[in-house]
Amino acid sequence: MKLIPSRKTPAERTGEMTVVEHLQELRRRIIICVWAVAISGIAAWFLYGPFKNALRKPYCDFVAQNPQNASTNGCDLVVTGPIDPMMVKLKIVLFIAIAIALPILLYQLWAFIVPGLTSREKKWSIPFVLTSFFLFVVGALFAYYTLPRALGFLLGFAGPGVVSLLTFDRYVSFVMLVALAFGLSFLLPILLVFLELVGVVSPQWLSKNRRYAIFLIFLFAAIITPSSDPYTMTAMAVPMYLLYEAAIIVGRLAKRGQRAAEAG
Repeated sequence: MKLIPSRKTPAERTGEMTVVEHLQELRRRIIICVWAVAISGIAAWFLYGPFKNALRKPYCDFVAQNPQNASTNGCDLVVTGPIDPMMVKLKIVLFIAIAIALPILLYQLWAFIVPGLTSREKKWSIPFVLTSFFLFVVGALFAYYTLPRALGFLLGFAGPGVVSLLTFDRYVSFVMLVALAFGLSFLLPILLVFLELVGVVSPQWLSKNRRYAIFLIFLFAAIITPSSDPYTMTAMAVPMYLLYEAAIIVGRLAKRGQRAAEAG
């Protein structure tokens, strides 16, 4: 018996699916995502070394600029348990695998949200995936390049006489959380443009409520940043606001395009 259909059913093509069919579709999408991450994990295993060195670089830059705050280990990270190296390596490999498979994961998410794709919705599939992937990567890279100054603020907060001795596990977790937080925050315009296209909000409504959006953006940045320091919070909030304005502009252009298409 074939449990995972390879093609869309007539119900899926018309957008009319029962609860059971939705669950079957969700199961199929999840299996595809798991296979995508598993296959990407093979390449991620060989990328572990360069990626680990890249993760250490922000801390090494901080140590080079602030040698008085560093321990005798320099910028080497320490482990406190015999299984810590293995667990951290698996964590990094999984992170890399998800990053490699992200376009597939985003497409599966889009395909599940709109299973009955019309010709108009199909037109937005590839731009949605490519733009989401691009913005997520830009957000993660932005977080990466702001890390040395954020570490300078956090590790130097206690003042002189205190040196840093970072464990491998906690440092990697911190960097990944910051990169994930920035990557997700940079997806804000995608969400807003999607809501504009389906008619939930309008560009005029977003423009009218700009002051509330600024407050919520800074509140969101203060909550989601793992370190909660003002430098990282501001570094996240300012690009989010600029992306908010970009979403208003894109929404207006999309609305004009829709009106032109309907008039034609």
